Amino acid sequence: MRYLIFFLLVPLLTFGQSSLAEAEQLLKEKKFAKAEQMLSEYIKTHKNDVQGLELLGDAYGHQKKWDDAITFYKKLTILEPSNANFHYKYGGALGMKALSVSKIKALGIIGDVKAAFLKAAELDATHIDTRWALVELYMQLPGIVGGSKSKSFKYANELEALSKVDGYLAKGYIYEYDDEPEKAEKYYKLAINEGGSLTCFDKLTNLYENSKQPEKAISNLEASGTKHQRNAMHYQIGKVCAEYNIQLDKGEKCLMVYIENYSAKDGVPKAWAYYRLAQIQKHKKNKDEALKWVDKAISNLPKIKVFKEEKADIERL
Repeated sequence: MRYLIFFLLVPLLTFGQSSLAEAEQLLKEKKFAKAEQMLSEYIKTHKNDVQGLELLGDAYGHQKKWDDAITFYKKLTILEPSNANFHYKYGGALGMKALSVSKIKALGIIGDVKAAFLKAAELDATHIDTRWALVELYMQLPGIVGGSKSKSFKYANELEALSKVDGYLAKGYIYEYDDEPEKAEKYYKLAINEGGSLTCFDKLTNLYENSKQPEKAISNLEASGTKHQRNAMHYQIGKVCAEYNIQLDKGEKCLMVYIENYSAKDGVPKAWAYYRLAQIQKHKKNKDEALKWVDKAISNLPKIKVFKEEKADIERL
């Protein structure tokens, strides 16, 4: 009899696995509402299926339905209290909810956020994402509710022991957040030397832009382009040149290369490159050329307010 029961159950098990695989694919394709619908039906008959619950929590999270995500992630921490990743996801959803409500309501959530992340860190000494969350949390919280630069550094040091690149980036983040750009620069450069990923280069570029050092930003972007050969770098250089009115010929050349080689994976629509070209021509006092490019930008993305404001500014030349 037990063999008969087994063979009867096999199709059900296969169906369940197939549903989860399909839902997972929907999440990868960013079809979050469809994934939510499928997983909600699945959970009705598989109430304690850990994978199904996690995927449903992810589907809600991607849609910023934080209360629903919190509900399912919390259930996961109860079903598997020793799973660090579930505590991390629970804390993350709580944190995102805290950002979406008033400061007074957020204060009532922060304690649970911190507790969830600390539990995840305790359960898994190698959980990098949790330590990143704690670095950011302790830096962003006011001291009166538990913020602490020293605690942030504690987890940055733990990150460095696990991954030098993450540790350097975390320390760069701390110093940048604390308005110490020279120290932040030092650690971002260490991260580039250690790992050299796009993330490392982008962190340093953003630091230079935020601290109004456009020449350094351009040099770093060029170094990034040499290593990674990505078209997006051309737009970024053109953007810096246009915004700061420097190296205009280089900026124009880079933007033309970006437009010529553009593909959807580059991220920034071509209309923004047209807009930057209009800015560069405005700086050069070439009114007709500037109008040509800004009109092209408006034609491509007519709802972008800043394009129309730029055209009005050019017309006043």
